[in-house]
Amino acid sequence: MFDILMFLFESYANAGSYPEPDKLSLKLSAAGFEEEEISQALNWLSGMKRLTPADYPLAINHGGIRHYADLELQRISPEARSFIAFWEQNSMISAVEREMIIDRAVSLGIEQLSLDKLKLIALLVLWNQHEELDPLLVEDLLTPADSQSLH
Repeated sequence: MFDILMFLFESYANAGSYPEPDKLSLKLSAAGFEEEEISQALNWLSGMKRLTPADYPLAINHGGIRHYADLELQRISPEARSFIAFWEQNSMISAVEREMIIDRAVSLGIEQLSLDKLKLIALLVLWNQHEELDPLLVEDLLTPADSQSLH
């Protein structure tokens, strides 16, 4: 499914959005993706489309410490949780965006979701919110966590 999510971003980032589910399904099938994987991705994308900032209380943006529920701790790796905290503390994402990212990560049902997969989820959540994505931000989110930086 993550291959499909990457394909969507790479194919439609400049367009601002991806096609409606029926058209998207045909395009993904034509690109060689399996029907089961396409179905999973479309379900996940549908859940993401339903997320709006209005779904979260205004008080969420007034600081505090985010405590993770047991299910969230099982599904999101410590490295990925640290990444979320770092980004929020440095005002790269809002508390609402944090919650949207956590929602989409937990919805996958994957144990200890890796940082690389969480970064792709974060990219898609921010893109789905129709935010102007800084090219450096996109590069950071698309750079594998285990890559060596050249300095």
